[in-house]
Amino acid sequence: MENPNTIGEIKEHIATNLEHIIEEAQLMRNSIDEKDYCLLCEIARIKDRFNAIQSSASFFYLKAYISSFTKKTIEIAKALQNLSDNRHGGLIIIERSAPVEEYIQEGVQINADCSSQLIESIFYPGNPLHDGALLIKGDYIVSAANVLPLTTQSFGSKKVGTRHRAAIGLSEQTDALILVVSEETGRMSFALDGTLYPISSSETRIH
Repeated sequence: MENPNTIGEIKEHIATNLEHIIEEAQLMRNSIDEKDYCLLCEIARIKDRFNAIQSSASFFYLKAYISSFTKKTIEIAKALQNLSDNRHGGLIIIERSAPVEEYIQEGVQINADCSSQLIESIFYPGNPLHDGALLIKGDYIVSAANVLPLTTQSFGSKKVGTRHRAAIGLSEQTDALILVVSEETGRMSFALDGTLYPISSSETRIH
């Protein structure tokens, strides 16, 4: 099942991967003393399954978290995927119940209908607005080039970029959901309640 979208499909996807993890863990336990057995390979495979579970569930909950606040979920998903494919960095605030203006340094007013084309053009490298965060309220892009508060969380030796720190920082102070695309890797994620969640590229593709 490549693209689970309903709660039933998500549960089935998780259950299937958990069953595989249990089987592979048992194989590891039974084969650990074998001379030619690659323990690291099996650990990597299990890690990949956990990542698949987290990514699929993350996109399902992402849609659940924002669908009540915007009708532009598909447009946002298209933009997110295209930014990822092209490795164009992006930072997008989806305002939910609480206004975010008092927590951000406002940038440039846009006040336009939300579309994937507009989002992508704003984050195109060289565009004067591409470095800041885009603010979406309802079905409209309100502003761009907004500056967000950075989290004070410590990530130890893990490298966490400025966009990701900004996304986490705003999510610690508001109920907004903040989407991030890394320009270095193209990886997508979203921040909510001070935590960053990965999104699989296969989940955001529109067929």
